Amino acid sequence: MTFKLTLVTAACLFGLAACGGGESPPPAPEPTATPAPTPPPPPASTEPAPAPADAMTPAAPAPAAGEKPAATVKDCATEIEGNDQMQFSVSSITVPASCAKFTITLKHVGQLPVATMGHNVVIAKQADMQGVATDGMAAGAGAMYVKAGDARVIAHSDVVGGGQSTSITFDVAKIKDGGPFEFFCSFPGHSAIMKGPISVM
Repeated sequence: MTFKLTLVTAACLFGLAACGGGESPPPAPEPTATPAPTPPPPPASTEPAPAPADAMTPAAPAPAAGEKPAATVKDCATEIEGNDQMQFSVSSITVPASCAKFTITLKHVGQLPVATMGHNVVIAKQADMQGVATDGMAAGAGAMYVKAGDARVIAHSDVVGGGQSTSITFDVAKIKDGGPFEFFCSFPGHSAIMKGPISVM
């Protein structure tokens, strides 16, 4: 009997050894990769996104230092100045549409005599200004540097020197249509820089 038990036990042990010595524990599951947490999106900006460089509008240029103002108008009249540096004191003249006539007074605030640095005020269409100035130079000082009977000239003053003044009065209707119009000095060489637009509003 003991021999049979021993034989059965040996057979069982042999069988277990042949099967791998019993069941081994199941392998541990492979760890699965956990995705990294996604960072929250940045807070929405309240400022507009910048425009592409080629779509940006350039900033308006700052006015140049010493830029001349527009003429001050009161009671259908204005006063402007001319100086020894060959400059008018204003950049433009705007005539009120309610005025039937308008007066421009020119004061020469320099010291040089009329023969050296004379100034006047001439009004003509912008397109006619160069021709009026050229013909006025040929007409000479005796004609106030304005060709006699020049139909292109709407109005003109006398030529004055340092410390003197002059004025002109003209019908506003003459510059309401057909412009643009310019006021300028017709003394030889001055019209290139002594000029500005004159309009009705």
